[in-house]
Amino acid sequence: MSENPYKHLPDKAFWKRAVSSRHYEEMTELWNPPKLTGNEKFATAGSCFAQHIGRHVSARGKNNYMDLEPAPPTLTERDYAKFGFGIYSCRYGNIYTSKQLLQLTEEAFGHRQISEHIWTKGGRYYDAIRPSVDPIGQETPELVRLLRLQHLENVRKMFLTLDVFVFTLGLTETWISRADGTAFPTAPGVIAGSLEEAPVDFVNLDIDEVRDNLNDFWSLLKSVNPEAKMILTVSPVPLIATASDEHVLPATTYSKSVLRVAAHEMASTFSDISYFPSYEIINSPQGRGYYFDPDLRSVNDQGVEYVMSHFFSGDMRRAFPAQLTFADENSDSDVVCDEEAIESSINPRVS
Repeated sequence: MSENPYKHLPDKAFWKRAVSSRHYEEMTELWNPPKLTGNEKFATAGSCFAQHIGRHVSARGKNNYMDLEPAPPTLTERDYAKFGFGIYSCRYGNIYTSKQLLQLTEEAFGHRQISEHIWTKGGRYYDAIRPSVDPIGQETPELVRLLRLQHLENVRKMFLTLDVFVFTLGLTETWISRADGTAFPTAPGVIAGSLEEAPVDFVNLDIDEVRDNLNDFWSLLKSVNPEAKMILTVSPVPLIATASDEHVLPATTYSKSVLRVAAHEMASTFSDISYFPSYEIINSPQGRGYYFDPDLRSVNDQGVEYVMSHFFSGDMRRAFPAQLTFADENSDSDVVCDEEAIESSINPRVS
């Protein structure tokens, strides 16, 4: 008779021992951080929740965090985030989907024609690939093109020199240009532009598309930076709205499920990719919704702090030994999200 295969498994393998019999904030071993020396350079990108990771990485390890597009000295610190500075390693705004990430990397390394999608609003011009980083727009289309070329040069430098790339997957829903297949972070008309000037199709990426995008991105990154590592995570923030014909609740479940499976497959396939469970930490039944604001969508400061307490564990402590107080960690917890403009564009009283 063969021995029971569960007999010698550690406590973390059992729901009762690891979850229900423990206080939620006493759970351990939720992930396996990558092996680090402590000198690695970290870069961050992704959906809105990724901004929390970027800010915490920056605050805990100034020498380890990459900021390739710092704010100009003429801009006051209170306006940094408003103009897309200091929230990610480059000024690309929210990268919600795997398709956006792949296309940005392809543009940066000349594998895709540089996008010249320029939207208008009130006589000003906006880079449609990152409309939220420039809330007042530019005077001419030429300025938008010039700034995009400079941005892509910084993105290229980031990918060439980073050691660890932290990417937070946020959405499967996206808007695709009918002209050339470019994926936008938000639909025309939400922040700038219009459906008339920028015809698009709504696409809800499936698991094959997300998996293929991530695989193609990883292959391209490793071709230019063979020693790179990646940490994937899934945003715990529900969709603010869905353009599908579903109720927003099952639409959110679909999106997060696809992203979670894709992240699992990448981490299981490649030894230099890790998965960090920010989605599970916030959405666990044991959390009882405690880490959400009353809107049941925004993660509150306690939730962010708890996620970060797990993120900076194992070898991550070696790279980021600084310990912050709760006040320090949450002194600037607001995030900038293209998604929020969906509500405000429909109801101007919603901020």
